[in-house]
Amino acid sequence: MPQYRVAIADFLNDDLAPERTALGDLADVVAYDAAHEDELVGKIESADAIMLYHNIGLSAKTIDRLTNCKLIIRCGVGFDNVDRPAARAKGIPVANVPDYGTEEVADSAIGLMLALTRGIHLYNHHLQRDAGPWSYSQAKPLYRLRGRVFGIIGLGRIGIATAQRARALGMVVKYYDPYLPDGVDKALGLTRCETLESLLEQSFVVSPHCPLTPETHHMLNVETIAKMPRGSFLVNTSRGAVVDLACIPDAIASGRLAGAGIDVLPEEPPPADHPLIAAWRNPKHPAHDRLIVNPHAAFYSEEGLMEIRTKASAACRRALLGQPLRNVVN
Repeated sequence: MPQYRVAIADFLNDDLAPERTALGDLADVVAYDAAHEDELVGKIESADAIMLYHNIGLSAKTIDRLTNCKLIIRCGVGFDNVDRPAARAKGIPVANVPDYGTEEVADSAIGLMLALTRGIHLYNHHLQRDAGPWSYSQAKPLYRLRGRVFGIIGLGRIGIATAQRARALGMVVKYYDPYLPDGVDKALGLTRCETLESLLEQSFVVSPHCPLTPETHHMLNVETIAKMPRGSFLVNTSRGAVVDLACIPDAIASGRLAGAGIDVLPEEPPPADHPLIAAWRNPKHPAHDRLIVNPHAAFYSEEGLMEIRTKASAACRRALLGQPLRNVVN
């Protein structure tokens, strides 16, 4: 009979075969597919480990009720939806899975960029609703990517993978990351910018790949986006609140941004009256054809999803067996 119990708080509602295979006879695995933290009341308090995706958060009120928990594993890279100080105060390690979807997110960032900078999205929208001539002129002006600056904020695993892809397109990759040791730029053949302002002023495309922290919250806002060249592009596959999304429609309408690709939002799904969503859905707004919104999907591939499930399950197994933990973030 299984000795432990592992609770999957959200996101999953299938047969849990990867988790059951990884944990074997060691633990029962139960998935709750919660849409809100309050739905977990009375269900996870005695769990020996908790797997958490991105649909909900775990705040201090929930963590304080945990009695046996040996690990909270955030099944993803970002971990801002866990109250890490509260977990630390309870002696509960919080870990993430930082390496599961590196290729997928990097591919998505570049894919969003290409769809915007090559007019692919705009052409499709215009022709689909017969909004103009069957001509390349609908997306004028478009510019060659080779030699233009691709600006990265946060040069971690995904940032580096994205940089490699942008370089393959002939772009000049520059980055801003005040926490990266000196010399990484030389090792990778990239150009370091000492300030965020310097990076933004030079970038044709800006792509943040940083965690959400008090320092990065709304890092890209009305004032900072105004420093980007007119007609530049913004792509966000990191965390939703890194960008103040409410300012994007006006930045596109003014021509400061020629387009934006947004994979993540602070609240998912977003309220229908959010300024970004309202503009995106309004055919009369300039952002309608120049804004791409995805449902927090950049991480996803069949292989990537299986990888995150097996790695998160393996982390739970190590915690239950008292083995050394990896990627602890609190």
